[in-house]
Formats: sequence, structure tokens, C-alpha cells
Amino acid sequence: MKKNIEIGSNIETLFGTRDENLHLLEDGLNVNINLKADCVEIEGAARDVTRAEQVFSDYEHLHRSGFVFNNGDLGSMLRIITTDATASLRGLAEAGRQRSFGRRTVQPKGINQRRYLEAMEKYDMVCGIGPAGTGKTYLAVAMAISALLAKRVNRIILARPAVEAGERLGFLPGTLQEKIDPYLRPLYDALYDMLEPEKVDRYLEKSVIEIAPIAFMRGRTLNDSFVILDEAKTTTSEQMKMFVTRLGFNSKAVITGDITQIDLPNYRRSGLLEAVDVLKGVDGLSFIWFDESDVVRHQLVQRIIRAYDEHKIRIAEEQMSLSLEGKGGANGNGKSNAAPVQDREKPPAEHVEEITED
Repeated sequence: MKKNIEIGSNIETLFGTRDENLHLLEDGLNVNINLKADCVEIEGAARDVTRAEQVFSDYEHLHRSGFVFNNGDLGSMLRIITTDATASLRGLAEAGRQRSFGRRTVQPKGINQRRYLEAMEKYDMVCGIGPAGTGKTYLAVAMAISALLAKRVNRIILARPAVEAGERLGFLPGTLQEKIDPYLRPLYDALYDMLEPEKVDRYLEKSVIEIAPIAFMRGRTLNDSFVILDEAKTTTSEQMKMFVTRLGFNSKAVITGDITQIDLPNYRRSGLLEAVDVLKGVDGLSFIWFDESDVVRHQLVQRIIRAYDEHKIRIAEEQMSLSLEGKGGANGNGKSNAAPVQDREKPPAEHVEEITED
């Protein structure tokens, strides 16, 4: 099926740099798009051509209504449209208008980010789990600010475990707040990015926005609040159970973490991992999973995360292979074919002396 669509002024924004958005639509919708002097020719299956035509129609409508696409939002929306048949450009843009994020316009950059935002609107407790750079914390803070500005909640509480990332910083100088601020800096960054600095300072001074380590949550009931637990992967089982039972009336809780970067000492099991097992069947709670395709940082970060995932799989396969070879090396009596201890090669003499001296 072929269809010609007349194009109006300023349509080049839809095309993108070097027609990258058109290539995105072609690959995602399985159509061919040819630019002509006064129209665009779309060729493909009837259903795919109709979806592509709807994109052009929605863009014209949004342009006439004065909508402005910022910071790559258009490309992000088109990626969602190509992966979700129920999504439309107009619907995504207008959904963003309905949320007030302070001085920022926040649009989901992918299908999982869209599901994440929708889950935070629908459910009272949401767990966002995935690699670094997928927007878990940033979007949670954005939704918290939206709820506060719309007066759906009276305060925002941001909690985070005070755990170093694999290193010991020792005793930090200053007051209690000055000691814990370094651990909570990512939350401050998100707040100052979305609100004017003066407003953030005023909210912090009046405790409308509260930032504290998770240890300060014990014994509290959090009513009329939007509560975010960041870096939940480094919580213990006891801390996670304590946090998820703080939720009071008219409150929401969002838990974020990357289960591939657990910083707990002594190989303790992450409270987030346990929560996934324990709470996955609980009504009113949603789990949203992200992967490397959702990373919105430098493209190199996506490739790095993918490389680490592949390395982890390769190591697991090697360990499994060695385990199977070890079982296969046993004789029929279930005994190992390895040489007796006395027949094995002895360590060098100097090595024995060192051990003896110790």
C-alpha cells in the first residue's frame, strides 16, 4: 500500500538531524518513507502505513497548538510509538502536559519509562529495578514534585542507605547532616534540577522536603507523603521490611535500585532482592524492570552495561562447565580419580618455610 501525505511548514523538525527520525519510523514500523517536493510517500502494509500517517497527523496537530519538543523528546516518543502499538505521539505529548514537574518538562525516553510513570500514578508502591542511568531516581523525584505541586501530598521524603560504594571513607567531620549529605547528593541534584534553588531551600527548611538515611525511618508512620527509597539494593532485609511498613494514609512509595551493584559488606543478601521474592504477588504493588536499552546517559554506558552482563553470563557458563567436568571425573564408585594426597606435588620448600613461620 502507498499513500501520499501533504507536508506543511516546519515539518523538518519531525524528520530530525539527517532524517534520523524518519529512519527510526521506517525501521520500527516496517515502512518506506520517500520525501518528495510537496508530500511524503509512505509504502508498506496497510496497518503500518496507517500508524505512520497518524504520526504525521499528530505532529501537525501538536505544532499548530504550540507544543514544543525539547531535549530529544520527539525521538524518545517515536521510539515508544514503534514499540507500543497503543501509543500515539499526541497522547504521549498531552500526558506530559498534564503533569507539572516544576521548571522541567519530563517525557519518558522509552517504553519502560512510560510504564514506570504510569505505575507510579496507578499504584501506591512501585519498585523500579534496573541498571544505572535508566532514570529510576530522576523520574521518581519528578513524580514526587508533581504530586506536591498538585497538592496531592503534603511532603516529600527521600531516603537512602548511608553505605559507601566498596570503600571506607572513615569518620566524616561536621554535624550529623553534613556527615550524611555526601550519600544523599544524587537526590539533591534531582531536586535542584527541577525546582528553583530558592524553593528547594525553603522546602528543606520547612521540612516539606525531607532527605534522610533510611535508619531514621524506624518508628514513623508516613501520611500524606510521597516517599522514595533510593539505592535500595544496599538495604538489609530488616531495613527493607521496616521501610515498606512505614506507608500511611494517602501516601505513595517508590523503591529504586540496581541489583547488579550491591555494596553490602560480608556478602549479606540485599533487602531489595528479598523484597522481589516476598512481595511479587502482593496486590497494589508494581515491579518495573529496566535493561541497558533504557539507559539515557551516553551511548557508551549502554555498551558498558551490556559488556558486564555478557561477562557475567560467560563466567556463570564457565563455572557450570567446570562443575559438570568435576562430576564427570569421578569414577563409578562415586570417588574422585584425583591422585592421593601423598602422591601430589609438594609445594616448594621456601613456601613451606613461610607457612611454618606464620
